[in-house]
Amino acid sequence: MKTTRPFPIARITRKAARSLKAGHPWVYASEVTALEPSPASGQEATNGCVVDLVEEGGTWQGAALLSLESTIRARVVTRNANDRVDEAFWRRRIEYAWRHRVATMGSRGLDGESDLLACRVAFSEADGLPGLTVDRYGQVLVAQVGTYGMELLRETVYPLLLDVLRADGQDVRWVFERCDAPVRAKEGLPLRKGWWGGEAPSSALVSVRENGLSFELDLENGQKTGYFLDQKYNRRAVRELAAGRRVLDCFCHVGPFGLNAAAGGAAFVRCVDASQSALDLAAQNARLNGLGDRMDFTRADIVEWLPLLARDKGLQRELGGPFDLVVLDPPAFTKSRANVRGAMRGYREINAAGMRLLPRGGYLATCSCSHFMTRDLLAQAIAEAAHDANVQLRQVEERQQAPDHPILWGFPESHYLDFFVFQVV
Repeated sequence: MKTTRPFPIARITRKAARSLKAGHPWVYASEVTALEPSPASGQEATNGCVVDLVEEGGTWQGAALLSLESTIRARVVTRNANDRVDEAFWRRRIEYAWRHRVATMGSRGLDGESDLLACRVAFSEADGLPGLTVDRYGQVLVAQVGTYGMELLRETVYPLLLDVLRADGQDVRWVFERCDAPVRAKEGLPLRKGWWGGEAPSSALVSVRENGLSFELDLENGQKTGYFLDQKYNRRAVRELAAGRRVLDCFCHVGPFGLNAAAGGAAFVRCVDASQSALDLAAQNARLNGLGDRMDFTRADIVEWLPLLARDKGLQRELGGPFDLVVLDPPAFTKSRANVRGAMRGYREINAAGMRLLPRGGYLATCSCSHFMTRDLLAQAIAEAAHDANVQLRQVEERQQAPDHPILWGFPESHYLDFFVFQVV
C-alpha cells in the first residue's frame, strides 16, 4: 500500500487474493494468516471492525468487515483504496442500491402502480452491503442483519435507509427487524425481532400491493421477511398463461402465484401448503381481492401428497381438477453442497408428479431457490422427471430472480433462483 490507512490489517493467502480478484467477496478463516494492528493508529482488529485485506506479498486487496466467530472471516465492502468506509460511504452504497431499483423496476408496475412499493431495497453482498437484507412493504422496511460487522452498523444504516428513500419521495416510516435467522448464531449474535427506533405501529400485520393485487402480510411471524419478492415477475408469467385454466398451486405460502393466476382469468385455483397460518392468510388475500369464489385451499405435506394425487383421478376431481396448469414453488431442498444429491431426487419426484397431473398441452411452472441447486442441476432433475413421467416438454421460457435481487457475477451465492415454464407435448 502506498498510503497509510487507519484500519487493522488482515493478512490473507494468495489463494484468497485470487478469489477476490475474480469477484468473490468472501475470505474464509483458513485464508487469514494474521491479524495486525493499524500501522497508523495502533487500533487492534476486533469483531465486526473494518480491516484492510493484504496479500502475503504486501498487495492491498480491499477493505472488509471482520467476523471473528464465523467461518467466513471477512466480507469485502470495497476494493477502492480511496474509500473511507464512513457514514458517507454507506450512504452512497444505499443510494446506488436504490437507484438500481428505480431504474429496473420503477416503470414496470401494473395498473399504474409502482413496483417500488414492494421490493428488495438491499441484497447483501450483491449491493455491497454484506450481511444486510432489506425488503420494503409500503411504509415499512423489514431488515435482516446476518453479520457482526453489520450489527455494529445498524444505528448508522437504518436512518440512512429511511433518509435515502424519503429523499426520493418515498413514504417510508418504520423499520421492523427480522434478525431471527439461525445464521446469526454462527456470528455469535442473539436472535431478535421487533420494531426498531421510537414510535411504532401496534401490529406487525401490513397490507401491500404487488402486481395489482393486495396482500396481508405478517412481518413478525411470516417466513423470512414476511413474503417472497424475488418471484414478482415470474408470477406475472404464470398470470399470462392462466386464462380459463384449472390451476394447482403447490407450496403456495400466502397465495401470490395462485392469486396471480386467478387475476389472470383462471377458471379455478387450488392452493396447497403445509402451513395452516400461511393458508389462512392466502384465503384472506383471496377474499381481499374478490377472488375467493374461484380459489380453494388445502393443507398437505406436498412432497408426500403430490405423487398420491397424481395417481388418484377421483381425488383430482374432488379438489377441482383435472388441472392444466401446475405451479411448483418449493422451499430450498438443500442448504449445503453435501445434500445436493438428495435435493435432486426431491426435485425430480415432485416435478414428475406435477407432469403426471397434466394433459397434453398443459403447462408446468417450476423452480428452485437454492444456489447449490444450480440452473444446470435443476434442468437435469426436470429432464429426468420428464423421463420418469413419460412426457416430452417444450420450454416456454426460462427466468430468474427479479432485478431487485441482483446477481453479482463472480459471486455464485447471489444467483439462487431459477424458474422454468414448460408445456407438456
